[in-house]
Amino acid sequence: MPKADELSPAHWAYLGDALYEVYVREQLVRDPAYRNTGELHREAIKYVRAEAQARIVSYITPRLTAEERELIRKGRNQKCGHIPAHTNAVTYRYSTAWESLLGYLYLTGRKERMAELMAAGFAYLKAEQERATPQAGSKPKAARQEGETWK
Repeated sequence: MPKADELSPAHWAYLGDALYEVYVREQLVRDPAYRNTGELHREAIKYVRAEAQARIVSYITPRLTAEERELIRKGRNQKCGHIPAHTNAVTYRYSTAWESLLGYLYLTGRKERMAELMAAGFAYLKAEQERATPQAGSKPKAARQEGETWK
């Protein structure tokens, strides 16, 4: 097998995409809140879609080493064959950068660091979702007051 440096950032991203998907699925399967595969799938999409991965890059970049930031840059600048219709070019490039970093770390045997970054990214997105989701017992903003009617 070629060394990681002999492969392109697109190769790293191809592998990183699969690694991150498996990581997310494993975290969700271990969470008793998700009872069926439909729920698991809907929740996994929130973590693996391009927009989520781009947010991880924004969050995690200040915590990266100089080498890791360079890998992010290489992944971001990798020419993409096509950009999915559900996202834009900038977002897609940043998600590719995230996947490239993970793939490169894996290929160079730095699996502990890769796992550390995936855990940090997953935790960041999970906290983001928890802040956006009303807590049990709290009333949604549009809820009716007692005796109030919808107009």
